[in-house]
Amino acid sequence: MRGMLIGLVGVAMFSLTLPITKIALEALNPYFISFGRATLAGLAALIYVISIKAPMPEPQILKKLGIIVLGVIVGFPLLLTLALDQGSSSHGAIVIGILPLVTSIVGAIRFKERPSIGFWMAAIVGAGLVLTYALITGSGQLSQMDFLLALACIFSAIGYAEGAELSRRINPKLVISWALIVSLPLNGLITVLNFEESFLRAGAQVWIAFVYLGLFSMYIGFFFWYAGLAKGGIARVSQVQLVQPFLTLVAGSLLIGEAITWINIVFATLVVISVMVGKSMLIERQSITSD
Repeated sequence: MRGMLIGLVGVAMFSLTLPITKIALEALNPYFISFGRATLAGLAALIYVISIKAPMPEPQILKKLGIIVLGVIVGFPLLLTLALDQGSSSHGAIVIGILPLVTSIVGAIRFKERPSIGFWMAAIVGAGLVLTYALITGSGQLSQMDFLLALACIFSAIGYAEGAELSRRINPKLVISWALIVSLPLNGLITVLNFEESFLRAGAQVWIAFVYLGLFSMYIGFFFWYAGLAKGGIARVSQVQLVQPFLTLVAGSLLIGEAITWINIVFATLVVISVMVGKSMLIERQSITSD
């Protein structure tokens, strides 16, 4: 239960990502936002690692850090931002609802977690609910935005699962910190190349959104998320993220005025029920062997 609660703190921070990205997109381009937020987070991570005098990661950990970089530092933010440049945060929130199921599948295959049949049924029902919602609100059609978001989910699930496993071996704060530091030169270079003079005229709201994406969505949120996944298991704790689309809908309404309809409330209730059922199911975990 503690792992679920810790993970929920991270989910709450992540839930603001989509509407806040929409705010940043008002004046900044998707590539600057994606790599710029990683650069800002990388600088914060560098300060943190230096301040606690953390030892350099062992060579065998670098491969895992590379997977995390590809998944949650480069792949997911870029694909998500490109998708949101084409549509609303509320639509994106629902499609991203398949992420817990994808994360569970990756965790089960990659790290030999064995969810029960009941767990898989609850997970599939929950994911099916959010997909049904997306189809209903999209008049039965999936757009290019949907495919970008689906691909983003795959990248994110890989990064989540790898980061969760590494968090069982080293401090979760150092997992995301070292991943950001390793990728900092690349992220910094691409950020500079995508900077435009017009960005200097962006309002305070846009830059506050950018800072939030860098410090909370890209960094501090992972402190809690990886710690929760490591403590409670990838398959079970990832189910907490099923509530993220509905937290995002509320945030979108408050921050950028996107409407919450009755269908939002109905599907939110059903998905929360599926989360409660899923977390009550038995998860068998085998011992993890080192790569």
